Amino acid sequence: MKKFPLVLAGVVVIVVAAGLAFVLYREHQGRDVHGSSTEEFVTTETKPRPVVVDRKVFWPMYGFDAARRRAPEGIHLRPPYRVRWLVSAKALVEFPPAIAYGRLYFANLLGDVFAVDVRKVRFLWRYRARRCTAASPAVARGLVYMAFLNRPPCNTKRSGIDGTLVALDAKSGRVRWSRQIGPSESSPLVAGNRVYVGDWNDSVYAFGARTGRLLWKFTTGGKVKGGVALAGGRVYVGSYDGHVYALDAPTGRLIWRASAQQRLGPSGTFYSTPAVAYGRVYIGSTDSKVYSFGAGSGKLRWSHGTGGYVYASPAVWRGRVLIGSYDGTFYCFDAATGDIRWRYRANGPISGSGVVLNGVVYFATLSSRTYALNAATGKLLWYFRRGSFAAVVADRERLYLTGYRRVFAMSER
Repeated sequence: MKKFPLVLAGVVVIVVAAGLAFVLYREHQGRDVHGSSTEEFVTTETKPRPVVVDRKVFWPMYGFDAARRRAPEGIHLRPPYRVRWLVSAKALVEFPPAIAYGRLYFANLLGDVFAVDVRKVRFLWRYRARRCTAASPAVARGLVYMAFLNRPPCNTKRSGIDGTLVALDAKSGRVRWSRQIGPSESSPLVAGNRVYVGDWNDSVYAFGARTGRLLWKFTTGGKVKGGVALAGGRVYVGSYDGHVYALDAPTGRLIWRASAQQRLGPSGTFYSTPAVAYGRVYIGSTDSKVYSFGAGSGKLRWSHGTGGYVYASPAVWRGRVLIGSYDGTFYCFDAATGDIRWRYRANGPISGSGVVLNGVVYFATLSSRTYALNAATGKLLWYFRRGSFAAVVADRERLYLTGYRRVFAMSER
């Protein structure tokens, strides 16, 4: 009997040691991974252009182009700015507008889609879906594509709820076609004759852009809340199952599936919409990390932690990945290695995505401020005391800034 305490103590030591070993193993698995500038990193690729055929469509979709880089060329606006006019949407506008045919197209939380004439500053039409909304529209060939969530209440957890993808006539707002899908906060992507979108039913869809005919459907292991990105004939998307998927754009066939890093606690999930550049896929995760995967292979090329959730989507500009975190810091990473080039401490959590225009990166915080920083150095150039989720979009003459319930048109001071 005297040996029993010794045996028990030995068992406890073994259990504690095993637990410590597991903790150390998980910490090792979840460590930041430093990247390489030679492995699956292409510096000679051409700059992407928005996939549109209509010159009157200036900002066609969330993230500007199909690769979702959020850094269009040819816009020469620079801060400081002054407000020229504003319009009220009566409810939260969480995602930025699309710009086409001399109009802004955007939606509020209550499911109202608006068309605003930017010259005469008046509402031309409003489509009432009577559904919750958390996405940007996409515009192409005279149609406005919008994804909708369930009917109010917007934060419901009831099962069996549905959503819709709707194509509206850009001139009149009339419904051209509508398809029932799961609740969706995935900003549609239009390329060629297809429109791509994800939903809460774990699925990614490709529909005919003119007809709404279902072309293919791919099911992941969790909700698809972000938008998809398209590059090189592949669709890239993150899921709440903790994976990023590469699908064949024509068929929806799975090409590869990559994972968030293992760690202690819940695994990371992907709300962020990916951006594709330099042969890499860049995306933020709820495990506080920003990831870079090889676009061809799906292999992890680098990861870097922040101090909070990364709901935001990355902007990619001149070898840099620019993205905000819930820790209130906006980061600039080296696109090849993941090294931090600079960081800027803002006045609150950052949930929305940044945009780079003429060497200036814009982002907003949940503490209602929009910042403009030098994208190369992180130096503060200007700020505006409005904004929460969306940053800005622009045409050649004006910057359009979303300030919670209002959309501001701004010109150079």
